[in-house]
Amino acid sequence: MPDLLELATQVAGWAADGEEVEAYVARSSDTTVRVYDADVEAFSAADAEGVGIRMVIGGRQGFAYAGSLDPEVVADAFAEARDNAGFGTVDEHAGVARPDGVTPAAMSIYDADLAGVSADDKIALALDLERRVKAGDSRIRTVPQTGYGDHIVEAAIATSTGVTTSWRRSRCSVSTYALAGEGEDTQTGGGYSVGQGWDDLDVDQAATDAIARATRMLGAAKPASARLPVVFEEQIAAQVLSIIGSTLSGDAVLKGRSLFADRVGETVAAASVTLVDDPTDTRAFGAGPSDAEGLASRRNTLIEDGVLLGFLYDSYSSRRAGVASTGSAVRGGFKGTPGVGCRALSVTPGSLATDDVFASVGTGLFVQNVSGLHSGVNPVSGDFSVGAEGLMIRDGQLAEPVREFTIASTIQRMLQEIVVIGDTLEFRMAAAAGVILAIESMSISGS
Repeated sequence: MPDLLELATQVAGWAADGEEVEAYVARSSDTTVRVYDADVEAFSAADAEGVGIRMVIGGRQGFAYAGSLDPEVVADAFAEARDNAGFGTVDEHAGVARPDGVTPAAMSIYDADLAGVSADDKIALALDLERRVKAGDSRIRTVPQTGYGDHIVEAAIATSTGVTTSWRRSRCSVSTYALAGEGEDTQTGGGYSVGQGWDDLDVDQAATDAIARATRMLGAAKPASARLPVVFEEQIAAQVLSIIGSTLSGDAVLKGRSLFADRVGETVAAASVTLVDDPTDTRAFGAGPSDAEGLASRRNTLIEDGVLLGFLYDSYSSRRAGVASTGSAVRGGFKGTPGVGCRALSVTPGSLATDDVFASVGTGLFVQNVSGLHSGVNPVSGDFSVGAEGLMIRDGQLAEPVREFTIASTIQRMLQEIVVIGDTLEFRMAAAAGVILAIESMSISGS
């Protein structure tokens, strides 16, 4: 079994005069379990390895990949990347990353014990979660979805310009989806738990969350149209933050697809809002010592005390913008080239627990689920209009459930009207961490 960093360095060393080469080599293992009605519905375990080779010659970029680390196959991929570069369009900003002097942070994002967990144990965990949900409340009629998944990856990057790095990362999760009913009324709700290793998973919490989210929605009706304060549950806030993060990409700004273009130095959010992308935080799903081009990860503050400080860049977008890379290159694996994106976005937490957030709001709406988030949000204009369900907040406490309504505002206004931020970050398998967020007012379109 070849050492990945040695192989990446060897491939990068094949560059001829006038060529820039990047070699991304990876080896991964994935498990997926799906159970239903006390039986295994699906099980898959797959190993993969391969290399992606990027070649830049005279401003023309070529790319090729191979799903094997066999020396002859890797050599063929290198030759193909070189050939493909001849067909590329000349771009003065094309090129691979160059060392920038930032030292990678030491971090632990790999649990070696996860690879030793048996398939039987993974299946048993998923079945146990399903049993807990079914037994947790007499109103649970069925559990249509329950599963376990894990992902272990080892990767290395080397370039002919002197970048060399490697890392290992592990992640696992359990999730479930419950259907509760009373009479003809049925409602659904989900729960999950994520971690670096097996011992991080909290099956009780996943079951409890799914039961609570399903049962508390029983009897939900359409609310009256109004303009009210809105509190986003952690996982909904994470989805909203991910969309905001996409507009803070240097690539989006350069393409005219960001509502924050030309606003650096301006107040774009409430003074309580500090938004960072910090892949050196080992709790985050996107944590790692380096980005997808091999540059050291670093903490990037995008908004501080409500003021926009800047954007995220990979090597290419930073060259176009005339700034330094923020170490924010991302990629889906060895089969693709890098781009720019958030890796570990989060808002600095506030000081109030969830119940205290409700108390501070007094009267409002708690949103626990949304639909049409990507189609209903325009990252250029900032228009925000999505379907939602949740519970009313009355006298500072959760009250009757409501559904079949829309909430609307603009991203610009929502950021300016963040009045309370919860005290706890919830990390999940996503580019953004969740946190309770209270918005001063949004338009509620119901009955």
